[in-house]
Amino acid sequence: MKGERAIALGALLLATGICVGALGAHALRALLDAQQLDALHTAAYYQIFNSLGLMLLGGWARAGRMDLAWPLRLLALGVVLFSGSIYLMLAGAPRPLGILTPVGGVLLIGAWLALAWRYFRNP
Repeated sequence: MKGERAIALGALLLATGICVGALGAHALRALLDAQQLDALHTAAYYQIFNSLGLMLLGGWARAGRMDLAWPLRLLALGVVLFSGSIYLMLAGAPRPLGILTPVGGVLLIGAWLALAWRYFRNP
């Protein structure tokens, strides 16, 4: 993934994360129980902060600091799978879709570990 695309995708994911968080805080409060609202807020929280990270890494990649293709890919896919699977299940998708949530979480962790590895290898 190129830096420009990472910045654009991060901005899109950031905007949607804010929208989902606001929707949960206002419109969905009457429709979801406390546990579901907590899951929604967790998904939005992870989406927002990792989207900011995606934009930051995209900026570094764009500046030519180093090849960050793998951390960018892992981060983007991790956000989509982790938060997206929670959103879909809250919208009524089948429970087996929940297997994607921990997969997304592992990808998010892997993205940040891949970044650490890149910097330990090439300080």
